[in-house]
Amino acid sequence: MSANKRVAVNAEMREGFLVSADIRGHQVKIDQPEAAHGQDQGPTPLEYFLFSLSGCICTIGRIAAMQRRIELRGMKVSVEGDFNPAGLLGKPSDDRVGFQNIQVSAEIDADLSDEDKQAFLDDICARCPLHDNIKLETRVTHYLMEPGCIA
Repeated sequence: MSANKRVAVNAEMREGFLVSADIRGHQVKIDQPEAAHGQDQGPTPLEYFLFSLSGCICTIGRIAAMQRRIELRGMKVSVEGDFNPAGLLGKPSDDRVGFQNIQVSAEIDADLSDEDKQAFLDDICARCPLHDNIKLETRVTHYLMEPGCIA
């Protein structure tokens, strides 16, 4: 039997596109660029999504390196995604609303051969919860709450 751990985030939007949250004492903002009628006070949700994936890969890389006693001096992870914005704008589209593809590329600063770096990256991605959530289907439910229920 596995022990599940719940991670929760409560976000709030008032006027405009600015969304804010206090996550364990860290003030986080999501906004839209001025060209999209936002105030550009933070990254967009899609940018945060890709950043979260790159951050998770880096974090799992550090954990795996510590476990394997690999001197990981650093990692650079680039994540790019392509999507058709028509759906989110309410326009007809044959494409799904989300990213059609996501590309992850990593530079690993460690004393490993290129073959070993690739195997290390493959292991990291296999262990990364966000990579898993994107690669495999995850059940997502949504429902309406009564006002004032979010703490």
